[in-house]
Amino acid sequence: MPHLADGANILFVASAVEDPERKPAATFGFRGGRYISAEASARGEWLAGGSKFTWQNSYATSKQCNLATALVLAQETPRLNFNAIEPGLTPTTGLGSDGNFFVDILVKVFMPVLVPILMPFIKILSTPEKAARVITKIMTDRSPRTGVYYDETGNQKTPSMLVRDPKFSERVVAETRAFLATAARPAKV
Repeated sequence: MPHLADGANILFVASAVEDPERKPAATFGFRGGRYISAEASARGEWLAGGSKFTWQNSYATSKQCNLATALVLAQETPRLNFNAIEPGLTPTTGLGSDGNFFVDILVKVFMPVLVPILMPFIKILSTPEKAARVITKIMTDRSPRTGVYYDETGNQKTPSMLVRDPKFSERVVAETRAFLATAARPAKV
C-alpha cells in the first residue's frame, strides 16, 4: 500500500452468498459466511449451522472476509479507494465444475449456451465479459469513492448485517493480520 499513488483503486471480489438473508445465497444452499477466527478459517472450521457442503461454507466465509477487509481498509487508509464487487453468478467460468461429472458437463457444455438466454430473466447471472466491463468501470473511476460494495451491474449494494458491524469487520482484519504475522515467521530448527 505505501507504493500506491493517492487515489488508487483497490477492488476486492465479494459475493452475495456471504449474506444468509440474500435470495441467491438461500437459492443455492449457502447459509452465509461462517467466520469463527482467522486460525479456524485456515483449518477449515466454520460456525455451526452452515451448508452441508464444506466448500460452500469456505467460499461464503472467504467472500465475507474480503468484504469486511475492504470496508476496514477504506476507513484506515482514506488516501486509497478500497471497494468490493459482487460480479454476479458467472457459471461459464467453471467455478465448482470439479464437483462431479454431471456438474462438469453442465458447466462446460450447457452453461455457455444457457447463460445468454437466461440473463434477461435472472438478474444475478453474468459472463466474464460483463463482469470485466463493470470491474473496469469501477477501477478506472477517478472519483474518491471508497468503502463501497457494488453489485453485478455496478450499483451500490448493502453488505450483510454482520459485515456492517464495525466490530466484526475490525476483528476479521485484526485476527488476519495477527495470523499472517505468525505464519510469516521462519520455523525454528
